[in-house]
Amino acid sequence: MLFLISKRVLAACATVIAVIILSGMLIHLVPGDPVTAMMAQSVSATPEAMAEMRAKLGLDLPVWQQVLLYLGQVLQGDLGTTIRGNESVAMLLLQRLPNTFALAVSGLGVALAIGIPLGFLAAVNRGRIADTAIMVIAVFGVSIPAFWLGLIMMQVFSLKLGWLPVAGSSWRNIILPALTLGLTYCALVARMTRSALVEVLAEDYIRTARAKGLREHEVLLVHALKPALISIVTVVGLVFAYLLGGQVIIENVFSWNGIGRLAIQAMLERDYPMIQGFIVVFAISVVIVSMLIDIVYGFLDPRMRQR
Repeated sequence: MLFLISKRVLAACATVIAVIILSGMLIHLVPGDPVTAMMAQSVSATPEAMAEMRAKLGLDLPVWQQVLLYLGQVLQGDLGTTIRGNESVAMLLLQRLPNTFALAVSGLGVALAIGIPLGFLAAVNRGRIADTAIMVIAVFGVSIPAFWLGLIMMQVFSLKLGWLPVAGSSWRNIILPALTLGLTYCALVARMTRSALVEVLAEDYIRTARAKGLREHEVLLVHALKPALISIVTVVGLVFAYLLGGQVIIENVFSWNGIGRLAIQAMLERDYPMIQGFIVVFAISVVIVSMLIDIVYGFLDPRMRQR
C-alpha cells in the first residue's frame, strides 16, 4: 500500500509539472498583447513605456524561457503578480479558494444524494419502466447546459417565487448554485451507479446468494452494494473535477465569489499571471482529489493493495 501511495504522489507531481509547462506554452499562442490591453487607456502608453513593461513582466523573453522561469517560481510557491493591480496571484486565489471548494463540495453532495439512489433504483428495476424513465431523465440531464439550468433556477426560485437570493455572501446564496451543479452532474452519477450495480448483480456469487434463499434486500445491501461502491468511488473524483471546471461559468452566473470569477476576469483582461495561476491551482486541486480517490480505492479493493 505504501508503494501505491508513493507511486500516486510521484505521478501527481509529474502531472502538475506537465500542466504548468503545457499551459505556459499554450497561453502565449492566444492572440493579443497583454501590455497593449493594459496600457491602452493610459496617456503614458509610449512605445518605450510599453517595451519597459514587457521587459518587467518578462514578456520579451522566448516562450520556452518564460515557461521555465515560471515553473521555477511555482516550485518556490510564487505564482507572480497580476498585471493590472500588481497584487499577489497566490493571495487572491487563496482568498477565494475556500468559496470554490465549498460550492464544489455542496454540488457534489447534491449530485451523490440524488444520483446514487436513482442509479440504485434503475439497476434493481433493470429493463422495467422505472429503469427506462430514470435513464431517459439522466440523458436529458446530461444534455442540459449548466449555465442554462442556472438561469432557469434563478428565474423561478429568486425572481418569481422570491425564496432564495440571486447573489450575496450568506449561506443561503450557496443553495441555488449548489443545486444547479448537483442537478447537472447527478445524471452522470446515476448512470455510473446503475452500470456498476448491474455489473455486480450479474456475478456468480450474487446468484449463489439468491439460490441460498437470502432476501433481495439482503443480497443488495450486504453482497452487492460494497463491490458497486468501489466503482462509484472512482466516479466521485471524476464528478469533482467536472464540478470544479463547471464552476467557472456557474460562479459568474450567480456572482459567487470564487476563483472562477477571477479566471473569467483575467481572460477578459489578458492577465497572463492570473490565468496561469488559476490553471495551476485547478490542476493541483484535481490531481490531489484524484490521488485521494486512488488511495481510498486501494483501501476498498484488496487487489490494489497487493500490487
